[in-house]
Amino acid sequence: MPRRLFPVITSIVVSLALTVGCQRNGSTRDPGSSPTPLSPSAVTPNSEAPTAAGANTAAVTQGLPDRIVTMMDACDPDTFNAPPPAGVGPGTCVRSGGVRFATFLEQLGKHGVIGAWHFAPPNTSAKVGQVFVAVNRGGEVHTFTEVEEFGGGIVPPLNNLSHNPVVAPECAVLDPDDFVAPGDTYREEPLESTGTARFQCCIHPWMRLEVKVAAK
Repeated sequence: MPRRLFPVITSIVVSLALTVGCQRNGSTRDPGSSPTPLSPSAVTPNSEAPTAAGANTAAVTQGLPDRIVTMMDACDPDTFNAPPPAGVGPGTCVRSGGVRFATFLEQLGKHGVIGAWHFAPPNTSAKVGQVFVAVNRGGEVHTFTEVEEFGGGIVPPLNNLSHNPVVAPECAVLDPDDFVAPGDTYREEPLESTGTARFQCCIHPWMRLEVKVAAK
């Protein structure tokens, strides 16, 4: 990873974090959730149970239960929050422990993905009219963005390292309330048609969910 790319990551990601901190118009914090996000958990395919702390039952839209998606990461605050070029900058990561920033970049460049940064589940099924609710249980800001096709996000160095050079068009037109801070939730619009629906993080574009949508 060339050192000249670190300032690029820093300026973009820190700017996003500041934006989210000031404008949380579309994301909502579960009143029962802990201010410190939980550490990564195992992926549980086809889970329909809410994972946000304090949530007892799934909400129901059009007679169908919401589908809960967990957004996970494993950032190490000591190194991610370090000033560049050693890290991204203060406030980037608010969880405890995890993967060091240099290791994150090394593994991402080697494999194109880093498994601790993921949506859980990564694949599932749903019905027309159902709503996906994304819960950020990690330590970084993420997005849960529906895209026509998977692609890159808004951080060019992370696109390059994850082998996603073509930016998903939907990631280029994000609103401030599309960014989900640690501990917050994001509620998508109801699924409108059968087929395949795709969601990705527009910061970490290898974080993906593919949904097979059936008729209600």
